[in-house]
Amino acid sequence: MVTLIKGKAIILTGRLLGIWFLVSLFATPQIVWSGEAYIAVASNFLNPLKEIAEHFKQDTGNRVVLISGSTGKLYAQAKHGAPFDILLAADSKRPVLLEREGVGVIGTRFTYAVGNLVLWGLGEVHGEQSLAKLSEGKLAIANPKTAPYGRAAQQTLEQLGHWNKLQPNLVRGENIAQTLQFVATENAKLGFVAKSQLTDPRFKLKGNSWEVPADMHEPIFQQAILLKPGLNNFCAKQFLKYMNGSAAKNIIRNYGYHLIEE
Repeated sequence: MVTLIKGKAIILTGRLLGIWFLVSLFATPQIVWSGEAYIAVASNFLNPLKEIAEHFKQDTGNRVVLISGSTGKLYAQAKHGAPFDILLAADSKRPVLLEREGVGVIGTRFTYAVGNLVLWGLGEVHGEQSLAKLSEGKLAIANPKTAPYGRAAQQTLEQLGHWNKLQPNLVRGENIAQTLQFVATENAKLGFVAKSQLTDPRFKLKGNSWEVPADMHEPIFQQAILLKPGLNNFCAKQFLKYMNGSAAKNIIRNYGYHLIEE
């Protein structure tokens, strides 16, 4: 079974930091050949990663612990010492920053998926027309400051000329998972979410969607990187290699993502 910790990773961080500190005090650095790795993952990729993690355990005998949240918050926690072995971000900006700041391991960063932004609602959705007619209903987006999909939503609205006009209608989710929940619970009429959330093969969401043209926002290159706490963790390195294998790539495609070579 995959151990999953939803929500804010900071709840887990204090306990893990204590364990990490004690180990660093009483043990010399050594390679961990089996066991587990701690992976911080952007909310949009949580469900496919759970499936990949199950296959990884079946194929290798090792397991991963998943901590999900917005990319911005996970980045901040990693930067300030959270003992994550791997970060699977929803952008390329934060992994690059972690490299420069000495937290990410240079030479391990790669794009594992290319995301797609969609406008989704439980009723009819007619793309830009639906946004233009949104006079009283709420529009949900992820926080552009911490969530790459929220940033893409802002860029889309800016290009369409609706960003300033729709400010009174906006409700901001902490991450893309919360944004989806706003629409699913009808607290928002429409929402910009990840296509992968709507194409999850384990369940089918009702409603309709409009896939935002790729030229309306910056590409959503979702990158992975090994972090310094995982430098001597064989399981972490093994998992990153597994992410580049056919089993993981098939799952990624099934969730509506593109791969960089496609």
